[in-house]
Amino acid sequence: MKIGFVSLGCSKNLVDTEKTIGIFKANGYEIVNLPEEAEVIVINTCGFIESAKEEAINTILEMAEYKKQKCKYLIVMGCLVERYREELEKAIPEVDLYIKYSEYNMLWKKIQSLLKSNRKNEEYIEKEKISIDSNKNINNKKTIKTQDINKYNDFDAIEERVISTGENYAYLKIADGCSNRCTYCAIPYIRGPQISRKMEDILKEAKRLADSGYKELIVIAQDTTKYGIDIYGEPKLAELLEKISKIDGIKWIRFLYAYPETITKDLIKLVKENDKICKYFDIPIQHISDTVLKRMNRQSNGKTIRNLIQTLRKEIPNVVIRTTVMVGFPGETKEDFEELYNFLKEARFDKLGCFAYSKEEGTPAARIKEQIHPMTKKSRYNKIMSLQQGMSKENLEKQIGKEVDILIEGKSFDGRTYIGRTYMDVPDIDGIAYLNTDKNLQEGDFAKAKIIDVSNYDLICKGI
Repeated sequence: MKIGFVSLGCSKNLVDTEKTIGIFKANGYEIVNLPEEAEVIVINTCGFIESAKEEAINTILEMAEYKKQKCKYLIVMGCLVERYREELEKAIPEVDLYIKYSEYNMLWKKIQSLLKSNRKNEEYIEKEKISIDSNKNINNKKTIKTQDINKYNDFDAIEERVISTGENYAYLKIADGCSNRCTYCAIPYIRGPQISRKMEDILKEAKRLADSGYKELIVIAQDTTKYGIDIYGEPKLAELLEKISKIDGIKWIRFLYAYPETITKDLIKLVKENDKICKYFDIPIQHISDTVLKRMNRQSNGKTIRNLIQTLRKEIPNVVIRTTVMVGFPGETKEDFEELYNFLKEARFDKLGCFAYSKEEGTPAARIKEQIHPMTKKSRYNKIMSLQQGMSKENLEKQIGKEVDILIEGKSFDGRTYIGRTYMDVPDIDGIAYLNTDKNLQEGDFAKAKIIDVSNYDLICKGI
């Protein structure tokens, strides 16, 4: 039986999808990339903000059309189902099975129960061998196997994964859920409070990934800098990263979603001194106005954010700082927005993502009366992104002439130029590096290069 997957939303969701793919594959199912070939389609949904919900619903409806062809079963799982299963069951009955995030410990039992309704499918599965083709698709990604495949009653503990991000990097999830309770965010209501993984389990997984040839590990959680507080009583990210860095075979380690109030001196020192840890901080500040930050229930304020940025640039001269800001939060005045705009102009972040506030039911912010008009939110968003686009190119121009290591990830369509990333770029989020060289390079190689030009977000380099 052929299974197709669609994973929506964040990298944490992707790890859950990779685990689910691993379970299917280890039980004899063939994984396919094209939905028209799939007899079962599994969609892992995001339900974070309005645009994500719309994308998920549109994807479900699109995949449901394949039930008119080869697809026999449509399975939908994830955050959207956690929030709206009853409504979805009524609105989209074409789906054969909805699985909430809170039901993941029962995920395989529910799927087996659905698929076993057709005994012929079971007989087919037992006889069929997993096909491995030569194309770069999910079937030839590495599978990390470490435990009895029949033990699926603890989804968080499942170590079976089919890495779907290529041969060079893999995500390493160190915690799930969030305990911050920002007033605009539905994640704590969907995924619950933060639950950190035991350090020894994370290190075992990191070792397996390194042994399988992955050169870059991207450490993720909803809030990586609060890793360990719930089980060890204090932040343990710096200690964890240092131990990961001692694993042979790993070239780059980076961590995402570092909240400003929990970035410790030890963490800064480690990033500064450890050659394996990318000099890259992803810090979602959301805003700079104290009034807005207080309404958001953020634990930092304008002064602490400014001090942190100054400290990072002083201690780590080649640091790359990415941030995320939100415009149009309820009650955001013209003055609040101008303070944010002027701060961003001064801070000149290397990378920046901007979101317009999305009113999410069940969150405290949704009950605030001073909601901002959609056109105002859109205008403020456009102003921020226009500002950042100009600053991004100016920031990159300062890199011209510098020598960098590039992780090779492929070639351009014409085959003349290599494509890769430097330590300054997170895959699928930031820019890329184009490399012209006479050397014969393979995917996964690290190449020495000099930056000779830039575009708005990308680097143009030549080999050295």
